[in-house]
Amino acid sequence: MKGEKRESSARIQGISPIWNWRTTFICAALLLLVGLLAISFGPIHLRFGEIIKTLLGMDGGLSGQDRTVLIDLRLPRALLAALVGAALATSGAVYQSVFRNPLADPYLLGAASGAGLGATIAITNAHGDVYSLLPIFSFIGGTLAVLTSFFISGKFFAEPQSLLLSGIAVGSFATAIQTYLQQRHSSSLRPVYSWILGELTVANWQIVTWSSIYILISLGVLISISKQLDGLMLSDEESFSLGINPNRLRMIAVAAATLATATAVSASGLIGFVGIVVPHLVRGITHRVTNRNLLTVALAGAAFLVLADLGARTLLSPAELPIGVITAFVGAPFFLVVLRRRRTL
Repeated sequence: MKGEKRESSARIQGISPIWNWRTTFICAALLLLVGLLAISFGPIHLRFGEIIKTLLGMDGGLSGQDRTVLIDLRLPRALLAALVGAALATSGAVYQSVFRNPLADPYLLGAASGAGLGATIAITNAHGDVYSLLPIFSFIGGTLAVLTSFFISGKFFAEPQSLLLSGIAVGSFATAIQTYLQQRHSSSLRPVYSWILGELTVANWQIVTWSSIYILISLGVLISISKQLDGLMLSDEESFSLGINPNRLRMIAVAAATLATATAVSASGLIGFVGIVVPHLVRGITHRVTNRNLLTVALAGAAFLVLADLGARTLLSPAELPIGVITAFVGAPFFLVVLRRRRTL
């Protein structure tokens, strides 16, 4: 038994070397730089020096309309993009470990379809300020879809793939109901499709506050168990020999990743490919396949989505592209490259 434990430990060390924190610091610096660019550029250009003075409460900062644009519009939008990007990227990396599938993304268990159904119900039936109800309905829809997938999958702890298949079935059913509601309320198609493609135009401090609570708690849980998640790359027998309970670990990881995903979707709509592109990008740059890089993945995901939102706001200015179009434009070719590389291995 001791020999088996030493052999399994050696295998984990082979795939999970001590993380190089320089990569994490570089991603953090990149996030700060991209964040400054995002809150500076737009129809109204704001100077870097004045932005920094305003944020630090120093004399010589912005005032009047410029200050309102920074504090009430661009800053909460940039923060929300960072939160959503970090949540989707980290959840994608965790899902890929749990299901041992490098092409897994955070929407596999029906969170996206359930949230889309909830948002459609809110848009087609609500009266008045529909955008105040969107986060609530989409969060409930995404959470219920994932819980339904858990309920249907009776063999999750023995076979994680059964949960994956349940999520696909639940997602297809939710999409069918959503399509039916869209056909019954054709006048509401435009706001529904706008939300499906992802949008951060409704970002405000209230949304940033409540979404940051759930996302930061979820990311904290995932990062705290990141070293143990490497054990899921081994067989269950080898994980047990290392003192890891793989079934309990999967449950914690999937629950935390799902909470982060549902919160991100409810705050920003459906933004695809972040959970696939960023984890593979970090692994490709560092040449390390390990979950100890979850903090780096979170920072890189935040920077990626803030940059994508900046492109969505400025490429066709004064018009604005849905942010999901930008991520799909980058992510779809990347996904095909990853898929082709796996087929050639």
